Amino acid sequence: MDSEQTPAPKPHPLSGRDSFSFRVRTRLTETVAQPPRTDPHGDPEPPWLGRTGEITTPHGTIRTPAFIPVATAATVKAVLPEAMKELGAQALLANAYHLYLRPGHDLLDEAGGLGRFMNWDGPTFTDSGGFQVMSLGSGFKKVIDMDGPSPKGPVGDDDVAEGKERLANVDDDGVTFISHLNGDKHRFTPEVSMQVQHGIGADIMFAFDELTTLHNSRGYQERALERTRLWALRCLEEHERLTQARQHRPYQALFGVIQGAQYEDLRRQASRDLGAMDFDGYGIGGALEKKNLGTIVGWCAEELPEDRPRHLLGISEPDDIFVALEAGADTFDCVSPTRVARTGACYHPKGRFNLPAARFKRDFRPIDEDCDCYTCTHYTRAYVHHLFKAKERVAATLASIHNERFTIRLVDRAREAMEDGSYLAYRDATLADYYSGDHP
Repeated sequence: MDSEQTPAPKPHPLSGRDSFSFRVRTRLTETVAQPPRTDPHGDPEPPWLGRTGEITTPHGTIRTPAFIPVATAATVKAVLPEAMKELGAQALLANAYHLYLRPGHDLLDEAGGLGRFMNWDGPTFTDSGGFQVMSLGSGFKKVIDMDGPSPKGPVGDDDVAEGKERLANVDDDGVTFISHLNGDKHRFTPEVSMQVQHGIGADIMFAFDELTTLHNSRGYQERALERTRLWALRCLEEHERLTQARQHRPYQALFGVIQGAQYEDLRRQASRDLGAMDFDGYGIGGALEKKNLGTIVGWCAEELPEDRPRHLLGISEPDDIFVALEAGADTFDCVSPTRVARTGACYHPKGRFNLPAARFKRDFRPIDEDCDCYTCTHYTRAYVHHLFKAKERVAATLASIHNERFTIRLVDRAREAMEDGSYLAYRDATLADYYSGDHP
Protein backbone atom coordinates (compact mmCIF):
# COMPACT_ATOMS: atom_id res chain seq x y z
CA MET A 1 0.00 0.00 0.00
CA ASP A 2 1.28 3.47 -0.92
CA SER A 3 2.27 5.62 2.07
CA GLU A 4 -0.21 8.28 0.94
CA GLN A 5 -3.00 5.72 1.23
CA THR A 6 -2.04 4.50 4.69
CA PRO A 7 -4.84 5.46 7.08
CA ALA A 8 -3.91 7.67 10.03
CA PRO A 9 -3.90 5.94 13.42
CA LYS A 10 -7.22 6.18 15.20
CA PRO A 11 -7.29 8.39 18.31
CA HIS A 12 -6.79 6.42 21.52
CA PRO A 13 -9.91 6.47 23.74
CA LEU A 14 -7.77 7.93 26.54
CA SER A 15 -5.80 10.40 24.44
CA GLY A 16 -7.54 13.49 25.88
CA ARG A 17 -6.53 15.56 28.88
CA ASP A 18 -9.68 14.46 30.69
CA SER A 19 -8.08 11.02 31.16
CA PHE A 20 -5.76 12.61 33.76
CA SER A 21 -7.05 14.33 36.88
CA PHE A 22 -6.39 14.98 40.55
CA ARG A 23 -8.79 15.53 43.41
CA VAL A 24 -8.23 16.23 47.07
CA ARG A 25 -10.04 13.84 49.41
CA THR A 26 -9.19 15.15 52.87
CA ARG A 27 -6.84 17.72 54.34
CA LEU A 28 -4.78 16.78 57.37
CA THR A 29 -5.98 19.85 59.26
CA GLU A 30 -9.58 18.66 58.78
CA THR A 31 -8.99 15.37 60.61
CA VAL A 32 -6.24 16.25 63.09
CA ALA A 33 -5.57 19.50 64.94
CA GLN A 34 -1.98 20.59 64.37
CA PRO A 35 -0.19 20.81 67.74
CA PRO A 36 1.73 24.02 68.41
CA ARG A 37 5.40 23.35 67.59
CA THR A 38 8.61 25.30 67.26
CA ASP A 39 11.82 24.50 65.43
CA PRO A 40 15.21 24.26 67.20
CA HIS A 41 15.54 28.07 66.97
CA GLY A 42 12.22 28.65 68.75
CA ASP A 43 10.39 29.80 65.61
CA PRO A 44 6.93 28.39 64.85
CA GLU A 45 7.01 25.53 62.38
CA PRO A 46 5.11 26.00 59.10
CA PRO A 47 1.44 25.01 58.96
CA TRP A 48 0.41 21.58 57.79
CA LEU A 49 -0.44 21.43 54.10
CA GLY A 50 -0.77 17.65 53.88
CA ARG A 51 -3.74 16.07 52.19
CA THR A 52 -4.98 12.79 50.81
CA GLY A 53 -6.21 12.56 47.26
CA GLU A 54 -6.47 10.60 44.03
CA ILE A 55 -4.48 10.93 40.80
CA THR A 56 -6.37 9.40 37.89
CA THR A 57 -4.27 8.27 34.92
CA PRO A 58 -5.01 6.25 31.76
CA HIS A 59 -3.58 3.18 33.52
CA GLY A 60 -5.25 3.48 36.90
CA THR A 61 -5.72 5.60 39.99
CA ILE A 62 -3.04 6.45 42.55
CA ARG A 63 -4.31 7.08 46.07
CA THR A 64 -2.14 9.72 47.69
CA PRO A 65 0.07 10.19 49.61
CA ALA A 66 1.90 7.37 47.86
CA PHE A 67 5.46 6.08 47.62
CA ILE A 68 6.48 5.50 43.99
CA PRO A 69 9.24 2.85 43.73
CA VAL A 70 12.01 3.54 41.21
CA ALA A 71 12.28 1.25 38.17
CA THR A 72 15.35 2.92 36.68
CA ALA A 73 15.87 0.81 33.54
CA ALA A 74 12.25 -0.41 33.24
CA THR A 75 12.64 -2.62 36.30
CA VAL A 76 12.92 -2.20 40.05
CA LYS A 77 16.39 -3.58 40.64
CA ALA A 78 16.33 -7.30 41.50
CA VAL A 79 12.50 -7.41 41.73
CA LEU A 80 9.99 -8.57 39.11
CA PRO A 81 7.28 -6.06 38.09
CA GLU A 82 4.64 -8.63 39.07
CA ALA A 83 6.14 -8.78 42.55
CA MET A 84 5.91 -5.00 42.88
CA LYS A 85 2.15 -5.16 42.35
CA GLU A 86 1.89 -7.82 45.08
CA LEU A 87 3.86 -5.50 47.36
CA GLY A 88 1.22 -2.81 46.91
CA ALA A 89 3.07 -0.46 44.57
CA GLN A 90 0.57 1.82 42.85
CA ALA A 91 2.96 3.21 40.22
CA LEU A 92 6.60 2.97 39.16
CA LEU A 93 9.09 5.66 38.09
CA ALA A 94 11.61 4.98 35.31
CA ASN A 95 14.66 6.96 34.28
CA ALA A 96 14.38 8.76 30.93
CA TYR A 97 18.15 9.28 30.61
CA HIS A 98 19.00 5.60 31.02
CA LEU A 99 16.15 4.41 28.80
CA TYR A 100 17.16 6.93 26.12
CA LEU A 101 20.67 5.46 26.04
CA ARG A 102 19.48 1.84 26.33
CA PRO A 103 17.33 0.39 24.79
CA GLY A 104 16.12 3.67 23.22
CA HIS A 105 12.81 5.50 23.38
CA ASP A 106 11.98 4.50 19.81
CA LEU A 107 12.09 0.84 20.78
CA LEU A 108 9.83 1.45 23.78
CA ASP A 109 7.39 3.31 21.57
CA GLU A 110 7.40 0.40 19.12
CA ALA A 111 6.72 -1.98 22.03
CA GLY A 112 3.61 -0.03 22.99
CA GLY A 113 5.12 2.06 25.76
CA LEU A 114 6.97 1.54 29.02
CA GLY A 115 4.22 -0.34 30.85
CA ARG A 116 3.64 -2.87 28.11
CA PHE A 117 7.37 -3.32 27.58
CA MET A 118 7.96 -4.25 31.24
CA ASN A 119 4.65 -6.07 31.81
CA TRP A 120 3.37 -3.49 34.28
CA ASP A 121 -0.26 -2.48 33.79
CA GLY A 122 -0.37 0.28 36.40
CA PRO A 123 0.55 3.99 36.16
CA THR A 124 4.12 4.97 35.30
CA PHE A 125 6.32 8.06 35.75
CA THR A 126 9.50 9.14 33.97
CA ASP A 127 11.89 11.87 35.05
CA SER A 128 13.15 14.35 32.46
CA GLY A 129 16.72 13.11 32.16
CA GLY A 130 17.97 16.35 33.68
CA PHE A 131 19.13 14.83 36.94
CA GLN A 132 21.55 12.37 35.34
CA VAL A 133 22.73 14.80 32.68
CA MET A 134 23.62 17.37 35.33
CA SER A 135 25.16 14.87 37.74
CA LEU A 136 27.60 13.89 35.01
CA GLY A 137 28.65 17.48 34.59
CA SER A 138 31.17 17.90 37.37
CA GLY A 139 31.68 14.45 38.81
CA PHE A 140 30.14 15.55 42.12
CA LYS A 141 27.26 13.53 43.49
CA LYS A 142 24.45 15.92 42.62
CA VAL A 143 21.83 14.26 44.76
CA ILE A 144 19.42 15.84 47.22
CA ASP A 145 22.07 17.11 49.59
CA MET A 146 20.91 16.50 53.15
CA ASP A 147 24.14 17.80 54.68
CA GLY A 148 24.47 21.27 53.21
CA PRO A 149 27.63 22.93 51.90
CA SER A 150 30.88 20.98 52.00
CA PRO A 151 32.86 21.27 55.27
CA LYS A 152 36.00 21.36 53.12
CA GLY A 153 35.01 24.72 51.76
CA PRO A 154 32.90 26.08 48.90
CA VAL A 155 32.68 24.27 45.59
CA GLY A 156 32.82 26.60 42.60
CA ASP A 157 30.10 26.58 39.96
CA ASP A 158 32.59 25.35 37.34
CA ASP A 159 34.62 23.02 39.55
CA VAL A 160 35.10 19.35 38.69
CA ALA A 161 35.52 16.65 41.32
CA GLU A 162 39.07 15.41 41.86
CA GLY A 163 39.96 12.64 39.43
CA LYS A 164 36.79 13.22 37.38
CA GLU A 165 36.19 14.51 33.88
CA ARG A 166 33.38 16.89 32.95
CA LEU A 167 30.88 14.84 30.94
CA ALA A 168 28.18 17.47 30.44
CA ASN A 169 28.07 21.14 29.54
CA VAL A 170 25.02 23.33 30.05
CA ASP A 171 24.05 26.28 27.89
CA ASP A 172 20.84 28.26 27.52
CA ASP A 173 19.54 25.97 24.79
CA GLY A 174 20.21 22.62 26.49
CA VAL A 175 22.93 20.21 27.57
CA THR A 176 25.61 18.38 25.60
CA PHE A 177 26.82 15.28 27.38
CA ILE A 178 28.99 12.20 26.96
CA SER A 179 27.36 8.79 27.43
CA HIS A 180 28.69 6.95 30.45
CA LEU A 181 28.14 3.70 28.50
CA ASN A 182 30.30 4.18 25.41
CA GLY A 183 31.56 7.77 25.26
CA ASP A 184 29.18 8.89 22.51
CA LYS A 185 28.17 12.54 22.49
CA HIS A 186 24.47 13.42 22.89
CA ARG A 187 22.41 16.58 23.03
CA PHE A 188 19.41 17.09 25.34
CA THR A 189 17.16 20.11 24.93
CA PRO A 190 13.66 20.62 26.35
CA GLU A 191 12.27 19.46 23.01
CA VAL A 192 14.43 16.33 22.97
CA SER A 193 13.43 15.50 26.54
CA MET A 194 9.76 15.72 25.57
CA GLN A 195 10.33 13.57 22.48
CA VAL A 196 12.17 10.96 24.53
CA GLN A 197 9.54 10.85 27.26
CA HIS A 198 6.63 10.71 24.82
CA GLY A 199 8.35 7.78 23.15
CA ILE A 200 8.83 6.02 26.48
CA GLY A 201 5.12 6.50 27.08
CA ALA A 202 4.75 6.99 30.84
CA ASP A 203 1.52 8.41 32.26
CA ILE A 204 3.35 11.21 34.08
CA MET A 205 6.55 12.88 32.90
CA PHE A 206 8.60 15.87 34.03
CA ALA A 207 9.75 19.01 32.26
CA PHE A 208 13.46 19.35 31.53
CA ASP A 209 15.14 21.39 34.26
CA GLU A 210 18.61 22.29 35.45
CA LEU A 211 19.54 20.57 38.67
CA THR A 212 21.63 22.62 41.11
CA THR A 213 23.09 21.75 44.50
CA LEU A 214 23.62 23.54 47.80
CA HIS A 215 27.22 24.11 46.69
CA ASN A 216 26.27 26.41 43.81
CA SER A 217 26.48 30.17 44.34
CA ARG A 218 23.39 32.35 44.74
CA GLY A 219 24.10 33.94 41.38
CA TYR A 220 24.25 30.59 39.64
CA GLN A 221 20.99 29.49 41.33
CA GLU A 222 19.27 32.57 39.91
CA ARG A 223 20.60 31.95 36.40
CA ALA A 224 19.67 28.27 36.53
CA LEU A 225 16.18 29.10 37.75
CA GLU A 226 15.57 31.46 34.83
CA ARG A 227 16.94 28.84 32.45
CA THR A 228 14.56 26.26 33.94
CA ARG A 229 11.62 28.68 33.57
CA LEU A 230 12.34 29.21 29.89
CA TRP A 231 12.87 25.49 29.37
CA ALA A 232 9.49 24.85 31.02
CA LEU A 233 7.76 27.02 28.40
CA ARG A 234 9.52 25.14 25.63
CA CYS A 235 8.57 21.80 27.19
CA LEU A 236 4.91 22.83 27.28
CA GLU A 237 4.97 23.87 23.63
CA GLU A 238 6.62 20.65 22.47
CA HIS A 239 4.37 18.57 24.75
CA GLU A 240 1.29 20.10 23.15
CA ARG A 241 2.62 19.43 19.66
CA LEU A 242 3.43 15.81 20.45
CA THR A 243 0.11 15.25 22.22
CA GLN A 244 -1.74 16.35 19.10
CA ALA A 245 0.48 14.25 16.84
CA ARG A 246 0.22 11.13 19.04
CA GLN A 247 -3.49 10.82 19.66
CA HIS A 248 -3.20 7.08 19.05
CA ARG A 249 -1.46 6.90 22.46
CA PRO A 250 -2.95 7.55 25.91
CA TYR A 251 -2.55 11.10 27.22
CA GLN A 252 0.68 11.76 29.12
CA ALA A 253 0.57 14.32 31.92
CA LEU A 254 3.42 16.83 32.18
CA PHE A 255 4.71 18.08 35.55
CA GLY A 256 6.83 21.21 35.93
CA VAL A 257 9.84 21.02 38.27
CA ILE A 258 10.41 23.56 41.06
CA GLN A 259 14.03 24.40 41.79
CA GLY A 260 15.60 27.13 43.93
CA ALA A 261 17.76 25.18 46.40
CA GLN A 262 17.58 26.56 49.96
CA TYR A 263 16.41 30.07 49.05
CA GLU A 264 12.84 30.93 50.04
CA ASP A 265 12.42 33.74 47.52
CA LEU A 266 13.67 31.57 44.65
CA ARG A 267 11.51 28.60 45.61
CA ARG A 268 8.41 30.78 45.92
CA GLN A 269 9.15 32.62 42.68
CA ALA A 270 9.66 29.35 40.80
CA SER A 271 6.42 27.99 42.25
CA ARG A 272 4.50 31.10 41.17
CA ASP A 273 6.11 31.16 37.70
CA LEU A 274 5.48 27.50 36.92
CA GLY A 275 2.20 27.48 38.83
CA ALA A 276 0.85 29.99 36.33
CA MET A 277 1.73 27.66 33.45
CA ASP A 278 -0.53 24.91 32.15
CA PHE A 279 1.16 21.96 33.86
CA ASP A 280 -0.79 18.92 35.05
CA GLY A 281 1.19 18.78 38.29
CA TYR A 282 4.53 19.70 39.82
CA GLY A 283 7.74 18.09 40.97
CA ILE A 284 9.73 19.57 43.84
CA GLY A 285 13.38 18.89 43.08
CA GLY A 286 16.91 20.04 43.62
CA ALA A 287 18.99 20.41 46.71
CA LEU A 288 17.35 20.18 50.13
CA GLU A 289 18.96 20.18 53.56
CA LYS A 290 17.40 17.59 55.85
CA LYS A 291 16.70 20.13 58.58
CA ASN A 292 14.85 22.38 56.10
CA LEU A 293 13.04 19.68 54.14
CA GLY A 294 9.55 20.42 55.46
CA THR A 295 10.03 24.17 55.31
CA ILE A 296 11.11 24.11 51.65
CA VAL A 297 8.34 21.74 50.57
CA GLY A 298 5.91 23.97 52.46
CA TRP A 299 7.06 27.11 50.63
CA CYS A 300 6.34 25.39 47.33
CA ALA A 301 3.00 23.92 48.44
CA GLU A 302 1.79 27.31 49.63
CA GLU A 303 2.39 28.83 46.18
CA LEU A 304 1.43 25.97 43.86
CA PRO A 305 -2.17 25.44 42.63
CA GLU A 306 -4.26 23.46 45.13
CA ASP A 307 -5.85 21.34 42.42
CA ARG A 308 -2.58 19.89 41.06
CA PRO A 309 -0.55 17.00 42.52
CA ARG A 310 2.93 17.58 43.97
CA HIS A 311 5.72 15.03 43.62
CA LEU A 312 8.84 15.20 45.81
CA LEU A 313 11.91 13.78 44.13
CA GLY A 314 14.03 11.46 46.27
CA ILE A 315 13.28 10.70 49.96
CA SER A 316 12.61 7.47 51.87
CA GLU A 317 13.73 7.66 55.54
CA PRO A 318 10.72 7.55 57.89
CA ASP A 319 11.30 10.93 59.54
CA ASP A 320 11.70 12.62 56.15
CA ILE A 321 8.55 10.91 54.87
CA PHE A 322 6.35 12.23 57.67
CA VAL A 323 7.80 15.74 57.37
CA ALA A 324 7.21 15.75 53.62
CA LEU A 325 3.63 14.48 53.92
CA GLU A 326 2.79 17.14 56.50
CA ALA A 327 4.29 19.84 54.25
CA GLY A 328 2.10 18.88 51.31
CA ALA A 329 3.88 16.25 49.18
CA ASP A 330 1.41 13.91 47.48
CA THR A 331 3.83 11.41 45.95
CA PHE A 332 7.56 10.81 46.21
CA ASP A 333 10.17 8.38 44.94
CA CYS A 334 13.53 7.07 46.10
CA VAL A 335 16.03 4.38 45.11
CA SER A 336 17.09 3.81 48.72
CA PRO A 337 14.97 0.71 49.54
CA THR A 338 16.67 -1.38 46.86
CA ARG A 339 20.05 0.38 46.99
CA VAL A 340 20.60 -0.37 50.68
CA ALA A 341 19.08 -3.84 50.28
CA ARG A 342 21.87 -4.82 47.90
CA THR A 343 24.35 -4.36 50.76
CA GLY A 344 22.15 -6.29 53.20
CA ALA A 345 20.53 -3.36 55.03
CA CYS A 346 16.91 -4.13 55.97
CA TYR A 347 14.19 -1.81 57.25
CA HIS A 348 12.41 -2.79 60.45
CA PRO A 349 9.93 -1.03 62.76
CA LYS A 350 12.73 -0.86 65.36
CA GLY A 351 15.25 0.60 62.93
CA ARG A 352 17.43 -0.41 60.01
CA PHE A 353 19.92 -3.24 60.51
CA ASN A 354 22.57 -5.04 58.47
CA LEU A 355 21.58 -8.64 57.86
CA PRO A 356 25.10 -9.88 56.94
CA ALA A 357 26.18 -9.21 60.56
CA ALA A 358 27.35 -12.30 62.44
CA ARG A 359 24.55 -12.11 65.02
CA PHE A 360 21.99 -13.15 62.40
CA LYS A 361 23.73 -16.38 61.40
CA ARG A 362 21.44 -18.49 63.62
CA ASP A 363 18.45 -16.14 63.78
CA PHE A 364 15.51 -18.16 62.48
CA ARG A 365 12.95 -15.36 62.73
CA PRO A 366 11.66 -13.47 59.69
CA ILE A 367 13.24 -10.08 58.98
CA ASP A 368 10.06 -8.61 60.51
CA GLU A 369 7.56 -10.93 62.18
CA ASP A 370 4.71 -8.49 61.47
CA CYS A 371 5.53 -8.00 57.78
CA ASP A 372 3.33 -9.66 55.16
CA CYS A 373 5.83 -9.56 52.28
CA TYR A 374 6.93 -12.69 50.42
CA THR A 375 10.36 -12.66 52.03
CA CYS A 376 9.08 -12.45 55.60
CA THR A 377 6.39 -15.08 55.09
CA HIS A 378 8.77 -17.62 53.51
CA TYR A 379 12.34 -17.10 54.73
CA THR A 380 14.37 -16.53 57.89
CA ARG A 381 17.05 -14.00 58.72
CA ALA A 382 19.53 -16.87 58.91
CA TYR A 383 18.77 -17.94 55.36
CA VAL A 384 19.03 -14.47 53.85
CA HIS A 385 22.18 -13.87 55.93
CA HIS A 386 23.64 -17.03 54.37
CA LEU A 387 22.73 -15.82 50.86
CA PHE A 388 24.59 -12.55 51.40
CA LYS A 389 27.64 -14.36 52.76
CA ALA A 390 27.57 -16.73 49.79
CA LYS A 391 27.18 -13.75 47.44
CA GLU A 392 24.04 -15.23 45.92
CA ARG A 393 22.12 -12.70 43.83
CA VAL A 394 18.77 -13.75 45.24
CA ALA A 395 19.86 -12.18 48.55
CA ALA A 396 19.37 -8.72 47.03
CA THR A 397 15.98 -9.78 45.67
CA LEU A 398 14.67 -10.97 49.03
CA ALA A 399 15.99 -7.92 50.91
CA SER A 400 14.63 -5.55 48.23
CA ILE A 401 11.18 -7.14 48.36
CA HIS A 402 11.04 -6.53 52.10
CA ASN A 403 12.37 -2.96 51.98
CA GLU A 404 9.94 -1.92 49.26
CA ARG A 405 7.02 -3.41 51.16
CA PHE A 406 8.12 -1.70 54.37
CA THR A 407 8.18 1.73 52.72
CA ILE A 408 4.96 1.25 50.74
CA ARG A 409 3.09 0.05 53.82
CA LEU A 410 4.42 2.87 56.01
CA VAL A 411 3.05 5.47 53.58
CA ASP A 412 -0.22 3.59 53.03
CA ARG A 413 -0.83 3.53 56.78
CA ALA A 414 0.03 7.22 57.03
CA ARG A 415 -2.58 7.95 54.35
CA GLU A 416 -5.21 5.93 56.22
CA ALA A 417 -4.30 7.66 59.47
CA MET A 418 -4.59 11.08 57.81
CA GLU A 419 -8.14 10.19 56.79
CA ASP A 420 -9.38 8.58 60.02
CA GLY A 421 -7.88 11.11 62.42
CA SER A 422 -5.22 8.86 63.98
CA TYR A 423 -2.28 10.45 62.16
CA LEU A 424 -0.48 11.96 65.16
CA ALA A 425 -0.64 8.75 67.15
CA TYR A 426 0.59 6.72 64.18
CA ARG A 427 3.41 9.10 63.34
CA ASP A 428 4.68 9.46 66.89
CA ALA A 429 4.56 5.72 67.63
CA THR A 430 6.26 4.84 64.33
CA LEU A 431 9.12 7.31 64.78
CA ALA A 432 9.59 6.47 68.48
CA ASP A 433 10.03 2.81 67.61
CA TYR A 434 12.20 3.33 64.54
CA TYR A 435 14.65 5.67 66.24
CA SER A 436 14.56 4.02 69.67
CA GLY A 437 17.99 2.45 69.29
CA ASP A 438 16.62 -0.99 70.23
CA HIS A 439 18.15 -3.80 68.21
CA PRO A 440 15.51 -5.60 66.14
